[in-house]
Amino acid sequence: MIILSHDDVANLLPMQEAIEVVEAVMKQVSRGEASLPLRSVTPVGGNNRMGLMPGAIAEPACFGVKMISLFPGNPARGLSSHRGAMVLFEAETGGAVAMMDASLLTAIRTAAASAVATRALARPEASHLAIIGTGEQAEHHLDAMMCVREIRRLSVAGRSAEKTEAFAARVARLYPALRIDHGADFEAAIKDADIICTVTSSASPIVKGRWVSDGAHVNIVGSSIPTMREVDDEMVIRGAIWVDYLQSTLAQAGEIVDMIKAGTFSADQLQGEIGAHLSGEIPGRSSAEQITIYRSLGIAAQDLAAAHHVLTRARAESRGHHVPF
Repeated sequence: MIILSHDDVANLLPMQEAIEVVEAVMKQVSRGEASLPLRSVTPVGGNNRMGLMPGAIAEPACFGVKMISLFPGNPARGLSSHRGAMVLFEAETGGAVAMMDASLLTAIRTAAASAVATRALARPEASHLAIIGTGEQAEHHLDAMMCVREIRRLSVAGRSAEKTEAFAARVARLYPALRIDHGADFEAAIKDADIICTVTSSASPIVKGRWVSDGAHVNIVGSSIPTMREVDDEMVIRGAIWVDYLQSTLAQAGEIVDMIKAGTFSADQLQGEIGAHLSGEIPGRSSAEQITIYRSLGIAAQDLAAAHHVLTRARAESRGHHVPF
């Protein structure tokens, strides 16, 4: 077995490669070539949880499980809110072949999935990006969006003025040509944006559909359990929604679950899975004025494909710590 650290994952899974890996596996998912049980979540005290995400994919043939803790208070300690391990098995004999840091793997593949959807659905000329939230996912989403569109302006908003200012300062150093606006006004950040990424841990809606301009593309990323939601009902009604995996969307996307239960939305109003669009099975954006939405929950297939990519590169470059198993 190869043990791979946070630094190994950082070096072996650059964003541009992650985007291509995730796009390929999302096509598989929509062709039914993956086994993806719904994630299970176990409370472990306070607001903290442990999630288990098992799965199997056909190409590359492998299976595995991500074991990850979700501790919302970690960023205040300088730690990722998602910490854990990804264990990868090979398909021929069922042996465990790799274990790697899951926090960075999760952050990269999540942002890469948003980039895949943005590349497919956002208007080609989209150049103004708004990011709602200032944590780990904000940084990775900026990197991912820069890979798929020519972003010239960034508007970032967060609840903490100090964190928002610090994030804007880091971005200015990384991308000196980028025009940057920052503050605590979510509406001001969103209203003129071409691409919007919501990457918060909010339990209740903080983004209103009426703020979004016609023609915008929205990636709803931060809420991953039914009791959390970042956007209001109007956002769901105004936008055309593509999802990563229909089964998990209908069980775990808070705003969809709530509105179906209330009778104000139905599953057949969803456009379908992003992988089906990428394969040409369903249409994408229908007009320049349409608001497109990608509802991301994250699925084990993305973790597996990304982990296998990391393992393949690690073997080729003799990275990681080898242990008998």
